[in-house]
Amino acid sequence: MFGSVNVAMIGTGNIAATMAATLRKTKHAKLYAVASRDMTRAVEFGKKWGFRKAYGSYEDLVNDSKVKLVYIATPHSEHYANAKLCVEHGKACLVEKSFTANAQQAEDLLRLAEENHVFIAEAMWIRYMPFYKTITDVLNSGVIGAPTTLTANLGYNVRGITRMTDPKLAGGTLLDLGVYPLNFASMIFGDDIMKINATCTYTNRHLDEQDSISIVYKDGRMANLTASMLGPTDRQGIIYGTRGYMIVENINNFESLMVYNNEHKKVAYYRRPKQKTGYEYEVMAALRAIRNGWMEAPEMTHAQTLSIMHMMDFIREELGIVFPFEKNNKITGSHEAQIAAEASENLEKAAEESVIVNEAEQQQAQTVGDMQTDSADDKDQSQHDMASALEEMAREIDGKD
Repeated sequence: MFGSVNVAMIGTGNIAATMAATLRKTKHAKLYAVASRDMTRAVEFGKKWGFRKAYGSYEDLVNDSKVKLVYIATPHSEHYANAKLCVEHGKACLVEKSFTANAQQAEDLLRLAEENHVFIAEAMWIRYMPFYKTITDVLNSGVIGAPTTLTANLGYNVRGITRMTDPKLAGGTLLDLGVYPLNFASMIFGDDIMKINATCTYTNRHLDEQDSISIVYKDGRMANLTASMLGPTDRQGIIYGTRGYMIVENINNFESLMVYNNEHKKVAYYRRPKQKTGYEYEVMAALRAIRNGWMEAPEMTHAQTLSIMHMMDFIREELGIVFPFEKNNKITGSHEAQIAAEASENLEKAAEESVIVNEAEQQQAQTVGDMQTDSADDKDQSQHDMASALEEMAREIDGKD
């Protein structure tokens, strides 16, 4: 029988707190250790959430032989160095999005993980959510015909948060918010891309504050994506087809799916199943991979992570955005010296400010969770019933064409 796995965390910000709350409720995951550059902070966080051990350095944590899985919850600029340290010590890693600051870092890290035979995956939570299968099942049923176009957006008023506007911390909208519309488009239309165009408005430190991204795929489909740190958007993902369209509410924490026909009449509605925090699915995927000896999660493969990282590199190049730690104004993976030069307290503060999207996500998740009245049986609606209903809708639409 598969026993519990000792899970550790690097970082003590709000997103780490959300993960700690998740682990408390996740079978086979044991809150074991937490590390911060500030020992006092680590001890306080550990006591609050019930970790057995607290460390004042990341090196001490990875040298603990009982640590089996490390969740990395630090700023984007830190992901590469933190994950590299873990992998070099044989620790499985679940790394918060965006996986790294650029594609070269991601390639180096994944190569190192392969050489060391260590599991590593990006914690892009929507990839792991079971409601994603509902979305694809409905799409593949043909009820909206052949999909041709999609739109997706995500925005919050988070410009005042230091991490969003600090180039040294790989700030800007793209890596924090734009990564969600990009993943949504990838999940629906794939990554066989012919052309990407991007425009943005800039902060006073030449980071992107609002992004507009257009993607043309080789099969002729298109995606139009927007992201903003200036204010809230409706967070919808809309997939348009030849016979209708479907609206996904909240692309960074799926809430529901509505299906409309050519006459703009709603013909189906699906609500996501109840969830603890939404993070439990990525944790369970990591535990399953460790149990099976896998080095990647099938829900978010290394190839998919690299594809998104390369897209974001291309977009940043088009926008003329380069982070200070990228050597010779080129996107690269070696920036340990820059990280070492950063004051620890500033990085810890930035980690705390991970509230950005994640706290907003959690608040909305809790609100929706509280409003849920569906039984567990609703969650497990049979695929046969769904398929039958979709086939019936498709027949009705065919009759109207």
